[in-house]
Amino acid sequence: MQDHSRPPIGRPRGFDADEALECAMRVFWERGYDGAGLNDLTEAMGITKTSMYRAFGNKDQLFLKALARYDQGPAAYGRRAVTEPTAQAVARAFLDGSVRATTRPDAPPGCLGVQGALAVSPLGNTAHQALTAWRNDGLTLLRDRFQRAVDEADLPPGTDPARLARYVLTVSFGIAVQAAGGLTREELQEIADTALLGWPFSA
Repeated sequence: MQDHSRPPIGRPRGFDADEALECAMRVFWERGYDGAGLNDLTEAMGITKTSMYRAFGNKDQLFLKALARYDQGPAAYGRRAVTEPTAQAVARAFLDGSVRATTRPDAPPGCLGVQGALAVSPLGNTAHQALTAWRNDGLTLLRDRFQRAVDEADLPPGTDPARLARYVLTVSFGIAVQAAGGLTREELQEIADTALLGWPFSA
């Protein structure tokens, strides 16, 4: 008797997409967008280029997915920080979170949002724009929280929320650069502590 049944559509990927994305995130974190070649990515992910394209799209699309994963995972301290009850506690939680995230023993030193942006060639325009937007989102998050602190008289009258947000964010990114350069968690914590001496800062 002739078998008229149809073969199953498509084939199972044969790999854990979540684990593969985690590996790709770490490659981008360690090497930046330009430094992460397709061979580096697929080798770390344990898949072929064809499988990568099918599951994640091209390199730009993979980077965007990796950045989103980073934002929701290692960099989630930023969103947690703005829930603190005072502006000073927000800044403290943000900088302490930066120190911890950039010195994790199970991850590359530094920050994907900083390393990923260094020396991005014109071919990496999508990544450059995504990283710029990511950093701007962080600035907006802090600025809006500090504006609330001004409105609630938690910060002195005349305090510029945007200026204060840029300050905290710049220190955070500096911590990431120093972490990538080899400073220890203890040394970076000293930087974070020093940055908050004399709080609150007023315009």
